[in-house]
Amino acid sequence: MSPVVIGLVLGAGVFCIYWSFWPQDGRSKSPRARHGFMARLQDHLNQAGYPSVTPTNIVVGSVVLFVLVFVFGAVVTRVVPIALCFALFAGAVPISLVRMRARERRNKMRDLWPDAVDNITSGVRAGLALPEALAQLAVHGPEELRPAFAAFAEDYRATGRFHDCLDRLKHRLSDPVADRLVESLRIAREVGGSDLGKLLRTLSTFLREDSRTRSELETRQGWTVNAARLAVAAPWIVLGMLAFKGGSLSAYSSPTGWLILAIGGGLTLLAYRIMVWIGRLPDEERVLR
Repeated sequence: MSPVVIGLVLGAGVFCIYWSFWPQDGRSKSPRARHGFMARLQDHLNQAGYPSVTPTNIVVGSVVLFVLVFVFGAVVTRVVPIALCFALFAGAVPISLVRMRARERRNKMRDLWPDAVDNITSGVRAGLALPEALAQLAVHGPEELRPAFAAFAEDYRATGRFHDCLDRLKHRLSDPVADRLVESLRIAREVGGSDLGKLLRTLSTFLREDSRTRSELETRQGWTVNAARLAVAAPWIVLGMLAFKGGSLSAYSSPTGWLILAIGGGLTLLAYRIMVWIGRLPDEERVLR
């Protein structure tokens, strides 16, 4: 072997030994304590079941859709403010669909979490360690939750770092209930004691009561949200039908037309947000992120 190769290998080995004395701080790579629009959108993607899609993909898709609809509307109607209005609506469609899908899956998962907590309680009472009790949800847990806990089981077998695996599990699920469960298990792991079974049973009972109450309220108040959507969509559907009349929209090309559309769009958005705020139950925040 060449002396140069031997020297390079020796130097690489010495550098690796030196590097091992300076452990890297992994907190910057942790999914904890992230805030802002992109972080919330990533949570929505995880909750919607699209973990492989990044927030950047959604934003780029929204921009592309905005440009396409704007160009198409400008060619068809030859009225720039009308094309701009419908392009803004089209650009908001991808994010709205992701949020709608995330909300639907959150409501569905809310009914599944009590069963998952009961399975963990049964595993703990049977003598399983906490990592094993969580890993067995990949086989015996609710169908929707199995992929996340299967990934947790593989992660724990590969690293053996329970707390880091819990952080990544929280990031995969991006669910407020999962945050409470994970932090409860983390405290139980650190502090120990014989009250873990009681804590899990209390959590299961609370989750069932919360799910039942929210379901009843959402059923009663759903008509308000649907009415708000219909009230928002109606005038713009009429405007879209008029867009094919050609000359009937030429008045909107003037500054007064721009002002009318801007005021109408602002009032529509404001009224919709107020109706939704009144009629929809607030989404639970991830305070234990």
